[in-house]
Amino acid sequence: MRPLVPNYVETLKPYVPGKPIEETEREFGLTGVIKLASNENPLGPSPRALEAMRHASSNVHLYPDATSFHLVRRLAASLGVQPQEVVLGSGSNELIELLIRTFTTPEDEILLCKNSFSAYRISAQAHGRPFVEVPMREGYQYDLEAMARAVTPRTRLVFLANPDNPTGTAFGRAALEKFLAAVPPEVLVAYDEAYFEFVDWPDYVSAVELFRRHPNVVALRTFSKIHGLAGIRLGYGVMDAKLSTYVQRTRMPFNLTVVAQAAGLAALEDTEHVQRTRENNRQGLCYFEAELPKLGITLTKSHANFVFADFGRPSTELYELLLRKGVIVRPFAGGGFPTCLRISVGTASENERCVRALKEVLS
Repeated sequence: MRPLVPNYVETLKPYVPGKPIEETEREFGLTGVIKLASNENPLGPSPRALEAMRHASSNVHLYPDATSFHLVRRLAASLGVQPQEVVLGSGSNELIELLIRTFTTPEDEILLCKNSFSAYRISAQAHGRPFVEVPMREGYQYDLEAMARAVTPRTRLVFLANPDNPTGTAFGRAALEKFLAAVPPEVLVAYDEAYFEFVDWPDYVSAVELFRRHPNVVALRTFSKIHGLAGIRLGYGVMDAKLSTYVQRTRMPFNLTVVAQAAGLAALEDTEHVQRTRENNRQGLCYFEAELPKLGITLTKSHANFVFADFGRPSTELYELLLRKGVIVRPFAGGGFPTCLRISVGTASENERCVRALKEVLS
């Protein structure tokens, strides 16, 4: 009898999101739970975006503009690129799916960094695409030299996360340029820079600066983090116009809602909200970097809106104990880091509450 699903679906382990606040409160009989698990913006969305969404909601009986005409052009103008070089997606996750669907076949291979963002591996397997994972080097850093050596004639697509999720580490311009010089031009490089707005490091480089000199490079970005719009699913890719043409062919029509398009346009205009978010994140990172090592916790140098905390002991029990204190963080035992928790930067009061809870559970 023929199996119901292919073996690559049968063996697929789905993405495990951060535990919701409502579920935690219900499960443990708590109120006032805080969530520092999913790298969401603790300040919420821009007030302008909220107003735009309220206004747009009166038109949800109509199909959205399938081309997202106004948002594409506003984004292109802000980035200094052409509209035909921008592709919008329902979160950057849809762009990951579209790149795999559009440019790879089951005969190709996808190259990944082991224990980086799990969506790359999950999406590759869900499409039945073979993938190769290259281990990180010391310090939870991408080993770009080893990844370049792992490219074979079968390699069609490479995923790089910079800054990385979940580790928060980043690599600089020189390392990336050396990698790109070693990769054949027919191998696409998806450069996921979901956290680039939080980076304060002169050596960092965005793929938006590079894709014209390296037309095999695709920049992936999102409105989920800095703009606080994770709940409406809005992301975008910047790429060579020829690549964009093919991605547009495989993109589902009406992939962005009326509300998402309106929110994106308004969020781009609210530079003050972006700046407040950056400053809140800077202060939060400094706070965690000062307080957590006092508890014997080792941190990576984070370039994102979270810290990656190594407790030197199995962290699953610590995660459960924190839940009982109404603090949700993210365990990564299943992601290859059995002694680590990822802790998102919250508001000042949320960060302080998290540190108090850690002191209690570690004592």
